[in-house]
Amino acid sequence: MGTPAYQKYQQLLTEKLEKAFQQEQEIKDAASYISTALKNQGWIYACGTGHSHMLAEEVFYRAGGFARVRPLLLPKLMLHESATGSTDEERKEGYAPLLFQEYEITERDVLIISSNSGRNSVPIELASHAQQKGAKVIVITNLAHSQSVTSRHASGLKLYQLGDVVLDNFGEIGDAALQFEGLNTAVGPTSTVIGTALLQAILVEATAQLLAQGIVPDIFASSNSDQGGAHNDALLEAYKPLVKML
Repeated sequence: MGTPAYQKYQQLLTEKLEKAFQQEQEIKDAASYISTALKNQGWIYACGTGHSHMLAEEVFYRAGGFARVRPLLLPKLMLHESATGSTDEERKEGYAPLLFQEYEITERDVLIISSNSGRNSVPIELASHAQQKGAKVIVITNLAHSQSVTSRHASGLKLYQLGDVVLDNFGEIGDAALQFEGLNTAVGPTSTVIGTALLQAILVEATAQLLAQGIVPDIFASSNSDQGGAHNDALLEAYKPLVKML
């Protein structure tokens, strides 16, 4: 019968995770940008369009996650109002002022931005805007895909060209990774799994760096644990006035 499809997918993920975690210097550098920002009372901004918005949500109000996170989540660029509409919108320029209308990103801050293709205007524009303001930019992307396509931004740049540190998710071109006989479209995308693992690895490393400096960061606990509610209430009192979506 051969190897079951789910095991083939597991093997692919394992291989890609192995490659992704070999980016040791990039992980440490990204963590250093974050720990430095938090040490200096800066903010972690996070954004992604389409399915990549899930990585921005992954670091926001998360059990075991930093409290100093400001997600940039605009419904038009996500999937829950109009999935096809979001595809059109992420190709348009002019979104940086909308996404940053509530906040002023500065040189003390970090922007984490995820885009599998790295070719669409919104993530490129956001990365450029952040760099112009002096913030560090951490990019999670698929380099093979990005380098195989043209930019959709007027600058001609792609997202990986605007990162202070760039992490590759080692995905296939088109993201879906498994081919089946009789089906002309691949299945089994990997960008979310690998991207999330890389992202959490960076945050874990940043936490260790802060603690090594004697700095205890504000971290959310699970609100579904017996002690988490009281712990989080204290953080929410402090951060709700500062983070729109809390």
